[in-house]
Amino acid sequence: MTKRTSAKYKIDRRMGENIWGRAKSPVNRREYGPGQHGQRRKGKLSDFGLQLRAKQKLKGHYGDLTEKQFRRIYADAVRIKGDTGENLIGLLESRLDAVVYRAKFVATVFAARQFVNHGHVTVNGKRVNIPSYRVKEGDVVEVRDRSKQIAVVLEATQLAERDVPDYIEADHSKLKATFVRKPGLADVPFAVQMEPNLVIEFYAQN
Repeated sequence: MTKRTSAKYKIDRRMGENIWGRAKSPVNRREYGPGQHGQRRKGKLSDFGLQLRAKQKLKGHYGDLTEKQFRRIYADAVRIKGDTGENLIGLLESRLDAVVYRAKFVATVFAARQFVNHGHVTVNGKRVNIPSYRVKEGDVVEVRDRSKQIAVVLEATQLAERDVPDYIEADHSKLKATFVRKPGLADVPFAVQMEPNLVIEFYAQN
């Protein structure tokens, strides 16, 4: 069970943005942060503040990853040839919990992490219960047969608030998805603007 499930909308409130595009987000009603001083936190951010905010927003979108996890992904992105910001997004989207979420097998990225943890998912026919498992191009992710009638899965596939992106081929009748390719920033259907370039600047300077 992820430690942030019960407080996931606090991330929205803290950022002042509906980072998952969900109809239930409290930001749809109140754009200011949580707490008694929330309405007074709208000051102009410094460059450091903007970079930190970009990092918190991206971390939050993927289930509020720990700093250790996120820094490790950043380090991997730096080692890969090409644009580090694009590499960072590609690696985040290659996580098994992210693929399960994007394929609409569950409603939220927090539920995706729990779903994988509890052993409901296979990759190329083998059960994988590690949310951070890195899916490769061509890998087939499938909900296990005995898990296909779970109510949250059946409800998630019917959600109208988001579509499956084109770098994932999903068959909801079989609850199976193929990771076609590693996406770039422009391919990912973020509900709000993400700025991986600021995240890279943050780590480069700190």
